[in-house]
Amino acid sequence: MTRVLNVTGEPRLTTKGARHHLRAFVVLIAVVLLAAACSSGSGGSSKSATRTSASKSSTTAPAPTTTTTTEQPGWTPVSYGPSGIAVDRRSYVAADGSQITIVRFRAGQVHFDLHVGSQDPPVGNATIGPNAGPAISAAEQPILLAAFNGGFQMSTNSGGFEVNNQVLSPLVNGLASFVINSDGTGHIGIWGQTIPTRGEAVTSVRQNLAPLVINGQPSPAIANISAWGATLGPAPAVARSALGEDAQGNIIYAASMSALPVDLASALISAGAVTAMELDINPYWVQLALASTPGGPLSIGVPGQERPADQYQVGWTRDFITVLSGG
Repeated sequence: MTRVLNVTGEPRLTTKGARHHLRAFVVLIAVVLLAAACSSGSGGSSKSATRTSASKSSTTAPAPTTTTTTEQPGWTPVSYGPSGIAVDRRSYVAADGSQITIVRFRAGQVHFDLHVGSQDPPVGNATIGPNAGPAISAAEQPILLAAFNGGFQMSTNSGGFEVNNQVLSPLVNGLASFVINSDGTGHIGIWGQTIPTRGEAVTSVRQNLAPLVINGQPSPAIANISAWGATLGPAPAVARSALGEDAQGNIIYAASMSALPVDLASALISAGAVTAMELDINPYWVQLALASTPGGPLSIGVPGQERPADQYQVGWTRDFITVLSGG
């Protein structure tokens, strides 16, 4: 390369030298661009693989979940069944401050048996098996979760009674009824109107008075104390019990040692009941027993109740219902 001075005294390239230098520069630029292109292509391929992997991950089906009955706000679990909570409870405070115990028996987790008492209802010539007798049977005991009182004595003409397809007292249309089907499921409705439904395999029925709750509303006669049974003494607030059903098919028991009919109705409605019936009243008859595990020791379910927790195991004079683990 021939180097000469320009007019300013600075060196400059001759034309031949400039062309040679330019070619070298162009080659260098081309090499750089080619390397950049290769690098870009490699990086793009890596990002594409990452996106593909992420896409596959996002479309992977989630693991299946197990359907169970779970705890709900305001409810405290009492006992569990094979696939979740079988029995839970809550409290309701009436206008006068008295407490009403509410116990829910979860649909699909429990089934029911109706029992006769040793004195009531009269059984006549009916054959009463051990799972419907005056005491909890040996077959029920290992899966027993709860037991609660039935309704008024048959002599009050408050409704009929059927147990294991044997009618002990004629069923009456228009009365509130707790029915137990052949599969052990329980439902509450108005006999001859909403129950039995077509094809329903009813085996046992316990009726008691007109409905306490209809379509989620208290009975129009809710304030008529005399319509809900004779009380011991002049006070209208006495020991009372009731049974309701919510829209999901759960059966809900409510009781207190001091309550008005409207208190029971309000408590059941607050717990979601759409239909309900009053059960027995007055302190000697209202009783509930609960177990924390199937077949476990029973405890008193209604604070202040007079009868002991094992009364239905020993045997009782009046009808009652057992709640057993398993749908």
